[in-house]
Amino acid sequence: MDDRPTWARRMREERLARQWSQITAVRSLMARLPYDPGGPDEQSMLRQWKRWEAGEKFPEKYKIEIAATFGTTTNAFFPPTGREPRSQLQVVGGVDTVEIVARMRASDVDQATLDALRITVDRLCSEYAYLPTAQLLTEGRAWMSRVVAMLDRRVSLSQMRDLYALAGKLALLVGCVEYDSGDPRQAEATRRAALSLGDEAGHLGVIGWGHEMRCWFSLTRGDYRGVIQAAREGVALAPNESVAAQLFAQEAKAWARLGDRQQTEIALDKGRQVLEALPYPDNIEDHFVVDPAKYDFYRMDCYRKVGEDQLAEQLAGEVIRASTDFDGTERAPMRIAEARITLAVAAARSGDLDSALSYGERALGGERQSLPSLTMVASDLGQILKTNYAKVPDAVDFRAHLRNLNTPDH
Repeated sequence: MDDRPTWARRMREERLARQWSQITAVRSLMARLPYDPGGPDEQSMLRQWKRWEAGEKFPEKYKIEIAATFGTTTNAFFPPTGREPRSQLQVVGGVDTVEIVARMRASDVDQATLDALRITVDRLCSEYAYLPTAQLLTEGRAWMSRVVAMLDRRVSLSQMRDLYALAGKLALLVGCVEYDSGDPRQAEATRRAALSLGDEAGHLGVIGWGHEMRCWFSLTRGDYRGVIQAAREGVALAPNESVAAQLFAQEAKAWARLGDRQQTEIALDKGRQVLEALPYPDNIEDHFVVDPAKYDFYRMDCYRKVGEDQLAEQLAGEVIRASTDFDGTERAPMRIAEARITLAVAAARSGDLDSALSYGERALGGERQSLPSLTMVASDLGQILKTNYAKVPDAVDFRAHLRNLNTPDH
């Protein structure tokens, strides 16, 4: 067993995925360090690198530059410890759904009611990754209707802005689930409603995520120029919000599909810089919070598209590890499914059909799916199977499974 710290293991895996020697990695790291004529020389840094990879010493002084060397964020490479998921979101000081609804029907809206609503909205957005689609859609629509109805009540200006923002965030959530469910027309209408609510509230986060959803919709339709336009419009409106990182990531995905490796790397690095400048989020489970580890997920997708199989495979492993609890519970099943497709693509390209089909079937077998995204990613595997294994019965059967992915009873 490898008992080294996770960051030490990852340093070696990232280096090997690039086919770098240790001295090459050191030179890349030193190129990112501030100029210091009295600083360590190359051989001294090489000795430190060996100790880091062995897990003997934590590279506190150099962790930002190490993460940048491998194109990711510091908090993804060196995750903060001692942060627990916000499972308490489900209980608001003993206030349950019935009592919140009762308070919402009162003649006035007090701060306690708004706080309870805010935590309820956070809870729903945190359940996006794993709650059954139908349940999440029902709850999301119900709460959105309740919050919108409150806008006709007697509230202060600041309370009205809060309610618009909460309704906007709920509309974003509902729109995402509608799109996951294969209802793009309704999802687009809900997205536009979220943008309108965000404008009324002056909430840059809601506005930015409204543009991010447009990127996502365009990406899964194959409208890559539309993705780039929507991403840039969103960044212009919300440049300092965490959603800007995801907008840059969506732009990178589009460039990767257009075959422009240089623009892909530029967009990825811009998103990385946004995340580096922001504090670690309080609730990484919220779908509308960009947790640093998710940036590896974006990079994985881009590297798979540009044919960097070793890097994509290495990142897929990181995505699965970061999205799985110690007891094996998958906290982000949709993210894990796309990582398994990436592993399947890498295996198929290397000639390992059995592993490719095994990874592929596991990816398609999950209960919680985003059909448009999964279909888009799985099409990469289907194309390789068609090109390289057109007459192999198991590959033919898997391609048939892919064609049925969007059927209502799947």
